[in-house]
Amino acid sequence: MISRIDLRGDALPEGPALRDLLPRADFDVSAALEKVRPICEAVHHRGDAALIDFAEKFDGVRLESVRVPAQALSDALEQLDPAVRAALEESIRRARLVHREQRRTTHTTQVVPGGTVTEKWVPVDRVGLYAPGGRSVYPSSVIMNVVPAQEAGVESVALASPPQAEFDGLPHPTILAACALLGVDEVYAVGGAQAVAMFAHGTESCAPANMVTGPGNIWVAAAKRYFTGKIGIDTEAGPTEIAVLADDTADPVHVAADLISQAEHDPLAAAVLVTDSVTLADAVEKELEPQVAATKHIEDRIAPALAGRQSAIVLVDGIDEGLRVVNAYGAEHLEIQTADAAAVADRVRNAGAIFVGPWSPVSLGDYAAGSNHVLPTGGCACHSSGLSVQSFLRGIHIVDYTKDALADVAHHVVTLAEAEDLPAHGAAVKARFVGDEQMSRGWKVPGK
Repeated sequence: MISRIDLRGDALPEGPALRDLLPRADFDVSAALEKVRPICEAVHHRGDAALIDFAEKFDGVRLESVRVPAQALSDALEQLDPAVRAALEESIRRARLVHREQRRTTHTTQVVPGGTVTEKWVPVDRVGLYAPGGRSVYPSSVIMNVVPAQEAGVESVALASPPQAEFDGLPHPTILAACALLGVDEVYAVGGAQAVAMFAHGTESCAPANMVTGPGNIWVAAAKRYFTGKIGIDTEAGPTEIAVLADDTADPVHVAADLISQAEHDPLAAAVLVTDSVTLADAVEKELEPQVAATKHIEDRIAPALAGRQSAIVLVDGIDEGLRVVNAYGAEHLEIQTADAAAVADRVRNAGAIFVGPWSPVSLGDYAAGSNHVLPTGGCACHSSGLSVQSFLRGIHIVDYTKDALADVAHHVVTLAEAEDLPAHGAAVKARFVGDEQMSRGWKVPGK
């Protein structure tokens, strides 16, 4: 059901050589890029008409309009199961608690008397958020995108989710209800690459956005890459991943359940156990069989995900070696189920999110820990972060120097400008001191 990779005995290689030994899904965004190009160009040139045509082609429904009526949002919230509403409200409450604390404040540094640099944080003006609607419905992704954008102070928030034929061309009603709970009233029944293109170019119905965030399939990832530079993006999200670093103190029932929990997302989902305990590896492998048999999405998702090249049990000599492996892997979700788990977690450098100990499963983070579940995949955790309030903020430096403060450093500016063979840079400083005998001595002042 799941393969093994034995890295015991020999010294582990360094850097890319170690990464090459670890399991990873095939996810070729570059190949998908050429296939989304005509979709993106069609939206650019034909606007809403192209979106309506693509909804018929890809989603099997002919729309009259891509904008979801306000009444559909309020109806979805009114008809929402009370238990689901309570769970969404608690998820929102916890997410706001965490993300509100991330908001940065303006800070001024006095570099010298009369010379200051202030950094202020300004939210982007408008964001387009994407909520997937393929194999599953993800109202939790609505929360994870909307809450940090709102807490950052973004004034204009729009959301797109694929139209569903079974709901008369509207996105899934739970998606709509989540939008209503969050106060998002600009919602579009648009999916895939065409949704990213709608936000990037704008159409008759939808104003262009400065940034697009949210998880999606390979076509969404490819469209994000296509528009990089025109719009800001969060990440090119690939299939979900879980890695578990565990020793013989871990409960195999918990570990198996957690591996399965992520495998049910997608047949390309990655489930990786890194352990120094053969006993645990055997117990987890044995435990997978009855748990998989008892769950729902066996044939179409879980079984192929666990059996795929992206999933494995990796055997190592000890926790130190295990840490090297998980740091090389850079998992989207990393669980630490070892003795002294908090101390081990503190040594992790590369992960989208870390879940410490037996009572912090990834499922908690997916819904109600307060953390964000839009995280880097495919090893990108070695250089990228998950979605946060910071994702929607721009830091702007404000430089404010007096004449005396500039005079104090002017000779250094001129020296560096001349060292870089950019004399006009220095001349721009010299020009401010024309007639100042002390400052201009030895300088060739422009025009003199």
